[in-house]
Amino acid sequence: MIETGTTNEIGDLNLSYLLLAQRLVREDVATAMFRLGMSRELADLLGNLSLSQIVKLAASSLLLCRFRFDDHPILSALTHEGGSLTLQRAHAAILLSGQQVEATQ
Repeated sequence: MIETGTTNEIGDLNLSYLLLAQRLVREDVATAMFRLGMSRELADLLGNLSLSQIVKLAASSLLLCRFRFDDHPILSALTHEGGSLTLQRAHAAILLSGQQVEATQ
């Protein structure tokens, strides 16, 4: 496979995401699980990865993170014009917390 600019950008994004996710997990597992939409098992695994493991994982040509607002109500809550920003954020958090957590397999 020929390395392309897009592949390199995906790798950079993966690395940034994994490092941020690991930092969140190490700081506060419960909050990280909520913010990232992941199970405890996945959070524990991510929190224990070495830097070399993260770099290898990030080098994938596949995007490792995903949008959690993949349905209309969540996207609408995040982009709705007008009203209270605090209320919009709370509404989005409620909708996101109702999503099923990704299970490890």
